[in-house]
Amino acid sequence: MAYYQSEEEVEVVVRGFESCSAGRDEFKHNSHLTVAVWYLSHSTELEALDQMRSGLFRFLDHHGVGREKYNETLTIFWIRLVQSVMYGVQPETSFLKLTNAVLERLADPRVVFEYYTEACLKSERAKTGWVEPDLKNL
Repeated sequence: MAYYQSEEEVEVVVRGFESCSAGRDEFKHNSHLTVAVWYLSHSTELEALDQMRSGLFRFLDHHGVGREKYNETLTIFWIRLVQSVMYGVQPETSFLKLTNAVLERLADPRVVFEYYTEACLKSERAKTGWVEPDLKNL
């Protein structure tokens, strides 16, 4: 299954996130993953995490969603999981195919519950800082 037909489609998602022109209801799981692939493909993991974190705060602020919705553990988890999938793809794979491969592999947002209990993710510690998975290692 191909999620994107062109790199330009990916860029539209990234620009929509960064400019906050994407509506909060249209920026769903696959959009988050798309932006993560973009950031990880164009910078280091730490830089990608910083870009995602600041982008999420900007997006939440712009759309009037309280920052309490943000979860640092989830943000780090998804950046690391996307990065691990990217490492498993052949180096010569095009950016477009790489993005689609990540989306296919991580299409189900509930994969996080293979690693974390809901109680752990809802904790104040998980919302404000990194918490190691409590079900299985990442």
